[in-house]
Amino acid sequence: MKVLETEFARGFIRMANDGWEQGWHERNGGNLSYRMKKEEAEAVIEELDQTRSWQEIGTSVPKLAGEYFLVTGSGKFFRNVKDRPEDSLCIIQLDEQGEKYRICWGLVNGGRPTSELPSHLMNHEVKLEVTGGKHRVIYHAHTTNVIALTFVLPLKDEVFTRELWEMATECPVVFPDGISVVGWMVPGGREIAVATSELMKKYDVAIWAHHGMFCSGEDFDQTFGLMHTVEKSAEILVKTLSMRPDKLQTITPQSFRDLAVDFHVELPERFLYEKK
Repeated sequence: MKVLETEFARGFIRMANDGWEQGWHERNGGNLSYRMKKEEAEAVIEELDQTRSWQEIGTSVPKLAGEYFLVTGSGKFFRNVKDRPEDSLCIIQLDEQGEKYRICWGLVNGGRPTSELPSHLMNHEVKLEVTGGKHRVIYHAHTTNVIALTFVLPLKDEVFTRELWEMATECPVVFPDGISVVGWMVPGGREIAVATSELMKKYDVAIWAHHGMFCSGEDFDQTFGLMHTVEKSAEILVKTLSMRPDKLQTITPQSFRDLAVDFHVELPERFLYEKK
């Protein structure tokens, strides 16, 4: 089977285009990766070139040794993924130590995987462990309203979680574990990858201050839906703050507890503090 005929490739391309249409991927901003299932790799194995040279990842992810990933390319534009997927995307395989990768498909006009590859792979490794392999998608986008809030809210997990929970009733149901925040760091390197992957042990959402958002999920719909929900909540908060600096009313801590009972979710008490 050809790669572009597979369900996983079609889902990947649709998600990339959805993010572009939301306005989250100016120029070559953002990146997306998918950990392929064994049967998916086997279905397209005849299309995969396994003769190319190995390249250093820049980190070590031994639990992902031998795995295949579909990822966006470095410097590639999300707006072109739908029309030129073979130029914009690639399938990579990791070596048996989880320290190198090789391109097996795609990037037909040259290039390399996303510059955020260390962050993606370290987060994939964490999620492989904490979800028992259920999570397969890591998504990074430059979500406008979330970025705006990193300039005016304290860069604390508790503050971002609580403020965004309050903006829409569905939010604590969609991301009951809350939201983590990483202070500004140089993107693309091991340091920010380590910081983000540590937070991903507890969260599915990590906000990078003044940069964007990282989300993890089981499939394309869940992961895109998670980022979309967080960003929409941020948009409501930005609009609210533009009208007045405080809220006349909002969802109370006890209301959150009642919601948790009815929707069968657990909401950490540290996010349900009494505001001054």
